[in-house]
Amino acid sequence: MSERPEKLAEGTLISHLLELRDRLVKAFLAVLVLFVPAAIFRNDIFEVLVKPLLSQLPQGGSLIATGVMSPFITPFKLAFFFAVFVAMPIVLYQLWAFVAPGLYRKEKRFAVPLLVSSIVLFYVGTYFAYKFVFPLAFHFFATSAPEGVQMMPDINNYLDFALTMFFAFGLAFEVPVVVVLLTLTGLVSVEKLAEARGYVIIGICVVAAVITPPDPLSMTLMAVPMWLLYEGGVIFARILHRGRRKDDDAAGSGGGEAEA
Repeated sequence: MSERPEKLAEGTLISHLLELRDRLVKAFLAVLVLFVPAAIFRNDIFEVLVKPLLSQLPQGGSLIATGVMSPFITPFKLAFFFAVFVAMPIVLYQLWAFVAPGLYRKEKRFAVPLLVSSIVLFYVGTYFAYKFVFPLAFHFFATSAPEGVQMMPDINNYLDFALTMFFAFGLAFEVPVVVVLLTLTGLVSVEKLAEARGYVIIGICVVAAVITPPDPLSMTLMAVPMWLLYEGGVIFARILHRGRRKDDDAAGSGGGEAEA
């Protein structure tokens, strides 16, 4: 017997808008709840953030605040982004809960692992930037200063730099998810991705050169993981493609037996 077509939940435009509003409110409340303790411990969080930079500054070196309000506003700004960062799984879950009723069961089977993988990879990318890229990049900057120039970064500029790097490396580590989505949606075949490896490597180098600070070390630290993650995404996509082909063959043979 052939399976009956799956029916999706339907609703009016007003019901969808109300559902979206409820999901956005829940996501905002999650950020707000996490912002309260983050604001209380804002200075402690900022100390952890600047630790890679302070460890590379010369003896007695420190950060400065060029703005009158910077010593007060910058830690609060960090507390907000820290709350958003920690609440990201909840925010993405609310987005998933809003979109999920419009997906078929087979689509949900692939969407859930991809959603979880994207969250994990984003966190891994930010940790990689903080643990490995920051110390090496700041050491390079500190030792490259001309004679007579003392490196004393502004706290607000440093926060903007750190947030940009976290976001850049977080997105860079999403490469396997993008590769898998391209193959699952049928936009690009696995064979085409493998053949375009040379062009992809050039594109990765260009992206790394644009996003990272203008030094070869930072560019390499982003480009190499992106290339390895791309290769891993191609391998995983090939495995998924073979699994889907086996499922289709099994479904086809089952349908033929049923008709017989």
